[in-house]
This record gives sequence, structure tokens and C-alpha cells, in this order.
Amino acid sequence: MSRTIPPEHIAESPIYTLELVTSPDEIDELNHVSNLVYLRWVLRAAQAHSAAVGYDYRAYRELGAVFVVRRHEIDYLAPAYAGDRVTITTWIESWRGASSVRRTNLTRDPDGVLLARATTLWALVSTEGGRPQRISPALVEAFRRAV
Repeated sequence: MSRTIPPEHIAESPIYTLELVTSPDEIDELNHVSNLVYLRWVLRAAQAHSAAVGYDYRAYRELGAVFVVRRHEIDYLAPAYAGDRVTITTWIESWRGASSVRRTNLTRDPDGVLLARATTLWALVSTEGGRPQRISPALVEAFRRAV
């Protein structure tokens, strides 16, 4: 049975970092990384962060619930090109009921230019009926630990 998340658990998580190098197949007709690829990177970073704290897809299935995206907001600030090194940083900004808000920044290395920033609203839903499921304190605590 899920319990309400205590107020001390409603806090930012440690930052998780993922690094990658852009590939030629991620380049669009404007000769830079496609905006769809930025979205894929945001999702990849979220999945990698979750797996790093012990919640891969199998763990969520065992829990009987999975996170699904309710909303993405992405500000595209600068282009990335083939061969660029990109650092993606992501963290959980807040938890509430069945939802969490995740922030993500994409930065080009080595010049440190912020390429994009995203905010994603996630909802935890039951794998049985797709209904919202309250996020347990144990799940929140997993994300509060440094990776």
C-alpha cells in the first residue's frame, strides 16, 4: 500500500550526467542535430538516470507501475552539429502524488554552450489499468541518493 510522500522527500534530486557524441544520422536537412533528437536525448537521460538508481524497466514492471510522459517543454537555444560532444544533466525537481517534474539541460562541450533545456512532467501509472499511482517514499528515496 502506498503512503503519502512526507514533505522532507519533496526536494531536488542529485544531478545525473550523461555524455554523448552526436552522429551524422542525427543531422537534419538544416545541417544540425534535429529537434527530435534533442527530445530523444532528454528521454534517454531520464531512462539512464532511473536505471542508475535501480529502477530499470523490469524494476518498474515488478513495482506494477511505470512512468509516462504527460508533458514536455523544450527550449532550443543553440544548434549542435555532427561530432559535437554533448553533456546532458538531469534531475528531479519535485514530487507530488503520482507526478514528478524532471529538469534536463543539454550543453555542448568544451565551450559550455547551453543547447537546450527541458522540463518534463511524468506520471506514475499502474501497468494493470493505466490509472495514476501514488509515488512511494522508497521510490523517491532511490532518486535522492547520489549516483
